[in-house]
Amino acid sequence: MKSNASMPSSAVIPQLPYASVTEAAAWLERVFGFSSRLAIGEHRIQMNASEGHVVLTRVGGPASRSSVMVRVVDVDAHHARAVAEGAQVIGAPQTFPYGERQYTAIDCGGHAWTFSQSVDDVPPESWGGTPGRL
Repeated sequence: MKSNASMPSSAVIPQLPYASVTEAAAWLERVFGFSSRLAIGEHRIQMNASEGHVVLTRVGGPASRSSVMVRVVDVDAHHARAVAEGAQVIGAPQTFPYGERQYTAIDCGGHAWTFSQSVDDVPPESWGGTPGRL
């Protein structure tokens, strides 16, 4: 799998909504010993959690409920399979400035899953990210 400085390396990444991602990140650092990996404005913070990662999202933003991000090798093939199997897919895969190609689907229980393929290794500073400890 291609690496990308703008994306955590974990294969499965929980995305958790908070009223304030900055306050949540400070709490997770202080209480659980997590460290900030990358801040994206005031609406998203990637955190290191030992060998894994978690993404904090702002409540009311694009992901206002808990969801899961899964890194895949070929997002277009994954999308085609999901569509062929009748998944409720929210849009076709899109390539974003931060070097990821992604789409989101809703599972049989109503949970959102975002599937992501690294297509370029993009320094976070080039699109407005603020790196912590990568």
